[in-house]
Amino acid sequence: MYNLDSNRNYWKGSEAGNRRTMYKAAGFGDYDIKEKPHIGVANTFFEGSPGTGHLRQLADHVKNGIWAAGGMPLEFGVPATCGNVATGSVGLRYELAMRDVVAMSIEGVTKIHSFDALVILASCDNIIAGAYLAAMRLNIPCIVVTGGPMYQGSCDGRKIVQAEVDIASIRGDEEILKMAEEFGCPSFGACPSMGTANTMQILGEPLNMVLPGTATIPAGDSLRLRKCTEAGMYIVQLAKKGITPKDIVTKESLLNTIMVDMAIAGSTNAVIHILAYATELGIPLTLDNFDALANEIKCIVGVIPTGSYSVVDLYNAGGVPAVMKQIQNKLYTDTMTLLDVSWGEYLAAVPSPIDHDVIKSLDDPISVLPGMRILHGNLAKKGAVCRPTGIPESMWHFSGPARVFNSDEAARDAIMNDEITGGEVVVLRYEGVKGSPGMNELMKATDSLLAKGLESKVALISDGRFSGFNHGSIIGHVSPEAYIGGPLAFIEDGDIIEYDITEGYLNLNVDDAILEERKRNWIKPEPKVKSGLLALYQATARPPEEGAAMQIMEDEIL
Repeated sequence: MYNLDSNRNYWKGSEAGNRRTMYKAAGFGDYDIKEKPHIGVANTFFEGSPGTGHLRQLADHVKNGIWAAGGMPLEFGVPATCGNVATGSVGLRYELAMRDVVAMSIEGVTKIHSFDALVILASCDNIIAGAYLAAMRLNIPCIVVTGGPMYQGSCDGRKIVQAEVDIASIRGDEEILKMAEEFGCPSFGACPSMGTANTMQILGEPLNMVLPGTATIPAGDSLRLRKCTEAGMYIVQLAKKGITPKDIVTKESLLNTIMVDMAIAGSTNAVIHILAYATELGIPLTLDNFDALANEIKCIVGVIPTGSYSVVDLYNAGGVPAVMKQIQNKLYTDTMTLLDVSWGEYLAAVPSPIDHDVIKSLDDPISVLPGMRILHGNLAKKGAVCRPTGIPESMWHFSGPARVFNSDEAARDAIMNDEITGGEVVVLRYEGVKGSPGMNELMKATDSLLAKGLESKVALISDGRFSGFNHGSIIGHVSPEAYIGGPLAFIEDGDIIEYDITEGYLNLNVDDAILEERKRNWIKPEPKVKSGLLALYQATARPPEEGAAMQIMEDEIL
């Protein structure tokens, strides 16, 4: 059990003299050091991204709140990246591994400096996912402050989002490319589609890591600054109460998070992150839990790419609390919030959504399918993941001959050279956790299918993963992955692959005896990377159905 008074003793007495000397030399006073809660302020500020470029200002407001409430803030930097900068390069393979780098960086600084509590500022993709992972690993009072979404771009009355840049670039449409490049990202904040960044910001609320009602406040809204100050004040209260993530991130709150994810049709990456949190906390949670809830929760939020609205539109319609209000009867409302009241008590004061085009009801959903679906079958014995709302209805059930590729680049080249025709299934393997390594986001092949107008004619399956911006007939996270000898490794051109989104299966129609023969003749590829971060990730990361994080559990330590 966390105890603030016990932790304060670390800074008192003669044995703590050297510690106090260091902090005094850094400008902190004796009373602050000895008596006030020390609040770490982990800032993922990075000048090279609109999602993080404004976090320095937000951190100042958080620190003001901490001082005002009687705490002592200590800000430190955390590595951060922008996945869009890495799109189209091998650098994108680092993105998922960076989640763990973020978590480890926060863990290390916090342990060395013995903080009493934490505020973590984060916005984008795997960075905010890593912030949540760090909070659960450290298990001291913690709040994650999101950077919020950016406003949607426009030009000559036409709405634009950043995702249009890649498609225009591949198609060679210079006019659209110039317009999207200039006006697609008009402010700070996470790109306003339902990509991984906004998905994970939103899920922070039911996960009990982000203060309710704050995740979707636009980055450019001054209310966000005021809420940052409130978060700074509130973390001091949490430190004094001793409320930690393990107290409020329970199996029920994880199930609530899954339900919200399905309701918003969040990025498929959320599945990996939620499973990593369960693994970190020792909570029994599997893909079967996702599958069961898929039968209960349909997509009710029409944010791009599922609908035509932005995350700012979602905020104006009531934000995350309004979404949770619409599915309240399905949620575990007895679970506690960060505010130390139950979700049932909190939602009782939340009005119903004010815009039923952006947020619908379970009785009148955006789609008859959930925002997330888990597939099983002889090709995905440990599961595969797709976002049904991004798949054309004509492709919900599909069967066709395989076209096999061993890299995102090779598949992209074949698509752009018109070597792929309607009715085929592109198989993109050796892009998983171990094979990539890093479980690459397959932007090149998926964007090429859209650029060629093949998203309703060609399916793509892979052991890699997809950006939340991606849509089309795409199925990822196929496990076991090809690199460790999963069935994906033994597919040959022309093999018939069949899937059904509504029924939840993914199968390879090849006799078991033939597959066994191919397996005997299979030669495992050489590792693509043999040193550095990705090699460490390859050696220690768990499979996708367990969260794909660099986690060594107690029973695995020699």
